[in-house]
Amino acid sequence: MTFRTTFGMTFTFRPVDPPNDAELLHTWVTHPKAAYWMMQDARPADVERAYTEIAADEHHHALLGLLDGEPAFLMEKYDPAHRELVGLYEPEPGDVGMHFLVPPTDTPVHGFTRAVITAVMTHLFEDPATARVVVEPDVSNKAVHALNEAVGFVPEREIQTPEKKALLSFCTREQYLAARGVTV
Repeated sequence: MTFRTTFGMTFTFRPVDPPNDAELLHTWVTHPKAAYWMMQDARPADVERAYTEIAADEHHHALLGLLDGEPAFLMEKYDPAHRELVGLYEPEPGDVGMHFLVPPTDTPVHGFTRAVITAVMTHLFEDPATARVVVEPDVSNKAVHALNEAVGFVPEREIQTPEKKALLSFCTREQYLAARGVTV
């Protein structure tokens, strides 16, 4: 899938290749700005192991987002009936869980992170089986709450996961399209 942003950026996606991508991902997930990723103390081998486990999991997938062919962000999609949110809410058919990480940069580009979440959501909704995207960011992560709202997410309630107090939020295909100004 290729996604061209309004800023003229072109994003594509490919599966994470744990042996080859672990070093890069390690620099991303252990950076202080990635604290919500909860891998601050991970070693490169830990990152490789974690993504090898994801690659082997039929209910969890990790993808690298590429900008003009170069790794630019990480996204994970998962089946919330089997991972992450089991027992914390009642999943509906077509629910897909999502995480995304934009690594820190010395040369920020205005609108980049919003372009990334838009590309991620477009990618998820390209699958006709996806009816609703589910997220559970940390309640204190105000920046991601604003991004989620910008693409159509509606918070439902706070939940306690094993790792954090999270804001359970949902975005249907229709809410996403409305947030983008697309009429159906």
